[in-house]
Order: sequence, then C-alpha cells, then structure tokens
Amino acid sequence: MTEPMRVLVAMSGGVDSSLAAALLHAEGHSVIGVTLHLWDAAGDNKVGRCCAPEDRDDARRTCELLGIPHYVLDERAAFRAQVVDPFIETNLAGRTPIPCVACNQEVKLKKLWQVAQSFGAQRVATGHYARVRAGADGNVELLRGVDESKDQSYFLFGVGQDVLRHMLFPLGELNKTEARERARELGLPNWNKPDSQELCFVPDQDVRGFVARSSGRAAEGGEIIDLQGQVLGRHDGITGFTIGQRRGLRVAGKEPKYVLKIIEDTRQVVIGSAAELQTSELEAESVIWTSSTPSGSFPAQLRIRSRHRASPCVVTPTERGFSARFDRPESAVAPGQAAVIYSGERVVGGGYIV
Repeated sequence: MTEPMRVLVAMSGGVDSSLAAALLHAEGHSVIGVTLHLWDAAGDNKVGRCCAPEDRDDARRTCELLGIPHYVLDERAAFRAQVVDPFIETNLAGRTPIPCVACNQEVKLKKLWQVAQSFGAQRVATGHYARVRAGADGNVELLRGVDESKDQSYFLFGVGQDVLRHMLFPLGELNKTEARERARELGLPNWNKPDSQELCFVPDQDVRGFVARSSGRAAEGGEIIDLQGQVLGRHDGITGFTIGQRRGLRVAGKEPKYVLKIIEDTRQVVIGSAAELQTSELEAESVIWTSSTPSGSFPAQLRIRSRHRASPCVVTPTERGFSARFDRPESAVAPGQAAVIYSGERVVGGGYIV
C-alpha cells in the first residue's frame, strides 16, 4: 500500500467511478468525491444513464455510504464550448467527431487537477480502465487497462504530462466482471447499474436532429455518387454520415455499398464496395505525444476507433502531426476520429485523422 494521501475522485454516478472512490477509501486515503455537472440531461434531453440528475444522486449516495465529502461543480459552459460546439461543427463539415477525447483533455481532468490542488489533494482518480507507470525518461507512461474489452486509454491520449503524472486509475488492473463483484461486495448502491453507452448530450442518438436544432441550420440534401461520379441516389444531409457506414443509404444494388468519402463543399456522399473502403495509410494532425516527439519513423500499432483492435504500422512524424502506413490495408478510416499510437501496452501519442 502507498502512503495515505488526499485524493480527489471524479464521480459520474456510475459503478466504475464509485468503485474507484471505495477502493481508495478502503486503502486509507483521504478521498473527496467531485461530480462535474456538464449537461442538463433531463426530460426531453435525457439520454440513457449519463448526465442526468439521478447520476449526481448516485454519486452523492456513494459518498454518504463511504463517509466522504461530495461536491458538484457546474462546468456546463466549458462543456458546451469545448465539447458540444466542436462536435456540431465537425458533423456539419461531414467528419466523424470523437467528443470523449476533448471532454477528458479539456473539461474533466485538467479542471479536476486544478480543483484537487485547491483542496490540497496530491492525486486525481477516475474509474477509467487504464494504467500509469513511471517511465525511464522521468515522464509518466499511459498504459492500456488489462481488460482489453474495456480499455479506455484511447480516450486519454490527449492528457498532458502536467496532469497525467498526478493521475490514479484504481480499476486499471481489473476486468469489468471483477469490478462489479467488488462493488457488490462493498455494498455500493449502484453496483448493478448498467453502463452508459451513448453520447451523453444527444437525445435518442439522433445526431442529425441534434445538430440541426443546436446549430439552427437545416440539413441540406445532396447526391449519393460512386467513385466515377455517377449519381446513384440522394440523401437528406451529410450530418450523421460516417466513413464505412452501410445502413440508411437507400441505394439499390446487388452488392453492399459503404460510405467512402463525404464532400462538404458539394454535399456529396461517395459510396463504393468493401474493397474500395480499404486504405493503406492515413495522416493525422493536432497530435499530442505522451512523452517527447519521436525523431524519425518507427514501428507501432494504431487504433483508429475506440473499439478497434490496434493495427501494425509504421508511424512517421510530420510537420502537421504524423502519417501512418499499415502493414495490411485498413477499412473505414474516418476523418475526425482519433488515431492513437501504441507500442505494446504503452500509449505513444495520438491525433485526429484528416
């Protein structure tokens, strides 16, 4: 056991963050629970089990059970400006955003470390399935969680060393089944609460409707074409389409068709076969390296979606970020999504696909 210290725990109201608080409390640390009020998810805006008033109540109930203080901080303005508005603009441009990365990087963890210092806390803990360890260069390394099916290191690549060196991930060595069993054993009130699977701010996961209402810009239809420019059909707006999408195209044909490209200027959606969907390389920008910037090309593994199994590749740093050439062609490389570089279990860095 490490020496007892004061730890601020980010508590969403879910079982994972509640268990993180309970485990640290059981180890003898002085734990403070903090819930960030990010979005008003009630009534018509309620989405699944995230950001709703009952989630804050679940966090409070857990803190009461543990006998630790609980605070709620209003971060709705920051969440809107740094997560929701960029999500809207990215969708309007025909790209596929990954808002959870920006939320962790800009809204949650950076803010929580600032708050932790005001409480005299030495660490910030979350319920993410990830790990950290001291690196040979004096920096902190971000590692995958041991449960690959729940690993959340992909969403944390943007957290800088100034915050990462103060992070704790108590669930990083557990799998989800073990976590729920520990929560049940500890008598946590939300031990059997279902996981949240949805975007916390998009009612009914209707991205197109949410973007139209929030932006005040009605969706404009356009053509669905093939790679040769032949018009195959029409769509109701490029918002909500993503590279690799098959459903909802409403195009007749014997062979399945997939979205290959979205052209913002002409509002055209280009579709084609599964073979045409594959690509051997990508470029990424707005890159954050977990440690120092590599000096040249190096072999690595790259995840291009949160549930994607990392693919072997060669990464080359560029002026804009990095390029990656896959050992074998990959499918559905979507501009706007995060591309996260791994060396084994260690996160090397990441950026956004262009």
